[in-house]
Amino acid sequence: LRCSCRLGGGLVQAGGSLRLSCTVSGITFDRYAIGWFRQGPGDEREGISCINRRDGFTHTTRSVKGRFTISADDDQNTVYLHMNSLKPEDTGVYYCAATAEDFGMGMFLVNEVDYWSKGTLVTVSS
Repeated sequence: LRCSCRLGGGLVQAGGSLRLSCTVSGITFDRYAIGWFRQGPGDEREGISCINRRDGFTHTTRSVKGRFTISADDDQNTVYLHMNSLKPEDTGVYYCAATAEDFGMGMFLVNEVDYWSKGTLVTVSS
């Protein structure tokens, strides 16, 4: 992804909230699914949530369902990840990613990603 703005991230206490944003350029926004991945210390990168701009479908992984919400502003070509009730296990490097593949519902996979953003560190303290 071409993301000229900061994704967000930072240090937050457990129970707090944070919003990440990914502003997309260089691609046709409504042809892609945009998602968020994270990688904790010593862990593999995993998909957290995505929103498909072709049909509007969204998905969030079970570990964050009910706490994280993904949304999109089509006029600004921006996808947001609203993170509430943060837990220490949410700590990690977060990435925005895009795919043009027709993967259906659910979360697209790491090997399906066409574009990656730079990562941003989210640290949740106890």
